[in-house]
Amino acid sequence: MGGLIKSSVAKKFAMALSGLFLVLFLAQHFTINITSVISPDLFNEFSHFMGTNFVVQAILQPVLIFGVVFHFVMGFILEAHNRSARAVSYVSYKGNANSSWMSRNMIYSGLVVLAFLGLHFYDFWVPELVHKYVESHPADATRYYEETVAKFESPVRTGLYVIAFIFLMLHLLHGFSSSFQSIGWNNKYSKGLRGFTVAYAIIIPLGFIFIALYHYINNL
Repeated sequence: MGGLIKSSVAKKFAMALSGLFLVLFLAQHFTINITSVISPDLFNEFSHFMGTNFVVQAILQPVLIFGVVFHFVMGFILEAHNRSARAVSYVSYKGNANSSWMSRNMIYSGLVVLAFLGLHFYDFWVPELVHKYVESHPADATRYYEETVAKFESPVRTGLYVIAFIFLMLHLLHGFSSSFQSIGWNNKYSKGLRGFTVAYAIIIPLGFIFIALYHYINNL
């Protein structure tokens, strides 16, 4: 039993670290994307750098992909472990009396986010690979803004992005703060940190929603 507990704690610790890593990437991704609203030229400059820099492409991008896969696989493993650990079946279980809706449904909000990542890769990452390595086009530092804006011409696709970011918000509202608990962060700064994680979980997804709606409206 002790070994199983230690194994579960180790898995939660590893998942928490991968989640915190993805939160950092999300902030970086938002910082670049918001420039598409502020300055097309600046957005093109940042995007061209990220798309052509060797360190970003050869090192950071594979690490990011591994982090995404690892985080979601670990989430599925922990969910399966938690379900199998419930040896006693209760006739009536008032889940909302013991935990929040977000914490009880992390696997479902995570699945929506995962589906969104598939769409996002299809929209941006795959075309980028085709452009550079299949069609072998020369580097064009001015194409990124127009290509991004064009993705938000469809109300259906824009709606899917908005829905996905709402679920990302729900996922972060529980996941971000619980990641610090999983790594043992418990001190006098915990309350302030909790406030920061809640603010981050709300502001960043709303920022992405604003970007999507901004470009959609401008396309009308």
